[in-house]
Parts: sequence; structure tokens; C-alpha cells
Amino acid sequence: MKLTQKEIENTKMWEEKGFKLPRFNRENMLKLTKEAPEWLHFGAGNIFRAFPAAVCQELLNRGILKTGIIVAEGYDYEIIEKSYRKFDNLSILVTLREDGNMEKSVIASVAESLCADRSSDWKRLCEIFCSPSLKMVSFTITEKGYCLTDGKGDFLADVAEDFKKGPFFSESYMGKLASLCYERFKSTGVPLTLLSMDNCSHNGSRLHAAVVEFAKQWTENGLTEHEFLEYVAESISYPWSMIDKITPRPDESVLNALKEAGIDEFDAVVTAKNTYVAPFVNAEKPQYLVIEDNFKNGRLPLDEGGIIYTDKETVDKVEKMKVCTCLNPLHTSLAVFGCLLGYTKISDEMKDENLRKLAEGVGYAEGLCVVSDPGIIRPEDFIDEVLNVRLPNPFMPDTPQRIACDTSQKISIRFGETIKAYMKRCDLDTRNLVFIPLVIAGWCRYLMAVDDAGNAFELSPDPMLSTLLPIMEKARLGSCMDVHELLKDILSNTAIFGVDLYEAGLGEKIEKMFLELAAGVGAVRSTLVKYTK
Repeated sequence: MKLTQKEIENTKMWEEKGFKLPRFNRENMLKLTKEAPEWLHFGAGNIFRAFPAAVCQELLNRGILKTGIIVAEGYDYEIIEKSYRKFDNLSILVTLREDGNMEKSVIASVAESLCADRSSDWKRLCEIFCSPSLKMVSFTITEKGYCLTDGKGDFLADVAEDFKKGPFFSESYMGKLASLCYERFKSTGVPLTLLSMDNCSHNGSRLHAAVVEFAKQWTENGLTEHEFLEYVAESISYPWSMIDKITPRPDESVLNALKEAGIDEFDAVVTAKNTYVAPFVNAEKPQYLVIEDNFKNGRLPLDEGGIIYTDKETVDKVEKMKVCTCLNPLHTSLAVFGCLLGYTKISDEMKDENLRKLAEGVGYAEGLCVVSDPGIIRPEDFIDEVLNVRLPNPFMPDTPQRIACDTSQKISIRFGETIKAYMKRCDLDTRNLVFIPLVIAGWCRYLMAVDDAGNAFELSPDPMLSTLLPIMEKARLGSCMDVHELLKDILSNTAIFGVDLYEAGLGEKIEKMFLELAAGVGAVRSTLVKYTK
């Protein structure tokens, strides 16, 4: 069995092996998409194939959509060659259920795959952008894809060079996108929607700022007409969205299962840019995509496939519900203590009574009381699914070490917002918090880079390690016995927590908890037991 269009036409063989096949006329879909494209997507990675492409397939199967998706890659072009074109733009979605079953589906909704740096493909991208039928261009390019400046506010070198070159010669991701928008402006001037599906706060505003900045720079330097700046600011919409679905990199156990089912020439490879690519993607079943209903050239009926259209305020509430209460804080809690206790899988941590009680305490006991209910998803239902279905799933190969990356950049959103909410409420007292300060104390203990058995371990990457490590080195070496002197600069840092934890009434409690966690071998476990019994 080979993953090609010709091979999947032998439906009996594939279905006997447990694969769900597309139920639409793919040849007709390819023809209609080429003639009148409606949906272009940038970012050919796992989340795209596991979620938007799968939703598109469902709508094609039901006859709700007639055209498929054209996918383009603007960063790692080997993905297109090695995961798409080699397999006729087909892929396999393996849904990993918590009961151990694997659902296998052949996804055939991708009509074309393009590389944004190839002249022939660029010509096709220009054709697509100039087509009046194009309704939406969506993105899963990671948060970094929208960056125009470095950490000091200066323009990145490639962006600055793009500003000088103007449209048609851009090399940066956002420069290429702005150039394509200029092609549409010059050709038809038909409105368009640019939809970020990336997992970052207010993603539509980031995309808007990047595209408008290019148009502004080009206009001010006489490289484009002033009307182009008006076009990208007024005739293009940039809806906000919130996406949630865990799609880890291709797992070897899934690959072996597919090979056992009889599929040949199916190995995962690593690209020159260190991307793990394969003709399959493994993912959890739960998924959420909430999109601001703000479309300029017609709206695709994605709501028929479970995607929610709503207003911007509700999108913001859903995002905060997830990031500040119902998922991300629980992930960080498990990541910090998982590293200290030697765990390598989040799902294994959920079998640990103390760690499970910690996660439940952070979410149920201390988070839900201040969450703003978005109305379209009940916070209680969301967190129930996280704790009882998603995190315990043994077939989701996620690690505390991965989740612990960049904690200093995440902790203000994941915990600081809840602390600030307590400070604003007259009926709540931050001094009654237990589990959130325990996690913060646990993070400080984690920064000592010594586990609960007394063994050194490697900390996950974090941009503030160079600042934090020298402080916590004193604790590791026992050269600073005054815990307040040791931790005061960390716990009072509003850039890390979004609030001065001493002013919030939590600094001294965290200091006390840290001393308990750092008391010696086994102290992490005994402290967890104390506060979660």
C-alpha cells in the first residue's frame, strides 16, 4: 500500500485495514479549486493537516464545500517536497484516543502545495491572490512568523531590507504576504480576509500590524500608491481566533502501526531546518477553533464543520479561559513538578495522585472562580475534558520538558492574570491561594536544576535563564541562607509575573514554600503531599 491517488482508489484494500477514505470526487474538486480558489493557507505543518484540512474534508464529503485548500509554505520548503508532493498532496490523520484506539483517515482536501520562494510557484500564488473568488487566506506559521522587530524594538535585518526593496522583491514572510496583497490590489482590488490561526494572543491584530507596516513603509518611500495603504487597512479584515488541538511531532509508535497496516515508503524525516515531517500526523481528538465573524469577501461555511464564528469579545474570553485558567496553567504546573520528579510524559503525571490534585487545585479551586464565561464554551466542561480526557491520554507523547520551555515568558499570563483578578475582587483574598503560589515556588525550585533525588538535570530553554540561574545557583550551593534576599528580585519582578508578588500578599508564602521544597532529597514530594492531602 502506497499513499497515492491511484492507490487509494482501491477502496476495499484501504477500508479493510481500517482507513476512512474521502467520499467526494477529488478530480472534480481539483478542477474547481484551480479555476476558482476560495481558501489559501500558509503553513504546511501538523496543526494544519490535523485540523483545518480535516474540517475541509468533512465539508467536501458532505457536499457543503466544492473547492479544497491550497497550501503554501514560506519557511521550510522541504515540507512540501517530502510530505505533500511525494504523496499527491494526500496525508493520513491518526487520531489518538484515550482508550488506546487509533482512528486513521486519509485526508485529500489539499488541492495544491506551493513553495513561496520558487518562481513557478510564486507565479501561481499571484494568480490565486488575484482571483476574485479567493475568500480567505489563513495562517499557522507560529508566533515568530509575524515578528518585524527584535527584542529591542529595532527592525529585523531581512525586514528592513524588504522595506527598501519594496513589493515583488520581498524575502521575509510578511513581506511576501504584503507583496501578494499588492498584486491583488493592482489586479482587482477585491476585498479579502487574512485569518491567523496561530496560538498567540490577539493574533489578528499582530497580522494586521505586520501587513499595514509594510504598506506604510512602501508608501512613505514612494514604492506603492497611497491607496494601497488604504486597501490593506480597510478592504482586508484580520479576524482574531483561538485554536486548541495538541498535534505532537510524528511519533514512532504511530509510524510502526501504519507500517504494520501495510503502508510502504512512509518514514518520517528531519529537514535541514530541523523540522520533523512525515506523510501522517498524530493528534488528539478534542479540538477548538473560535473565529471572529469579520469577513470581507464572503465567509466559508466552516461552522458546518464545528468551527465557531462569534464576535471579537467572545474570542478574547475563550482565549483567556484557556490560557489563564483551564489548560495552560495546568500544563505549566505539571511541567515544573514533572521535571523535578523525573517524569517524561504528561500522561504519566496524571496517574500521580499529588500532581493530579495540584492541577485540579490550580484549575478548579483557584482559577474557575475568576474566569469570564465566554458563553459558547462552558469553562467547567472545558477543564473537565482537559483533566479527564486530554492530559491523561497515554498516546499523546507530550513531555514536561517541552512544556517547561520559556516558562518565564508564560507565567504572567498563566498565573499573573488570576492573581490580579483576586486583587481586584473584594470577595476574594490572594492570601487564601495555595496551589498557584506552590507552583511559583516550585518553578523557583526547578531553577536550581537539581531534581528531588538530588541529581542535576538540564533546564529547558528559556530566554531569562542567564539572569535567573546566577541567583538560584546561590541556593544550589547553599551560599545564600536568607530566602528573602535570594528570591526578592525574582518575586517582585513584574515583567515575569505581571505583578509584584509581595504587593499581592504572596511573596512571603512563596518564600516559605520554596524553603520546604529545597530542604533536601525528597523534599519536593513531601511538600506536595503536605499541600495536596
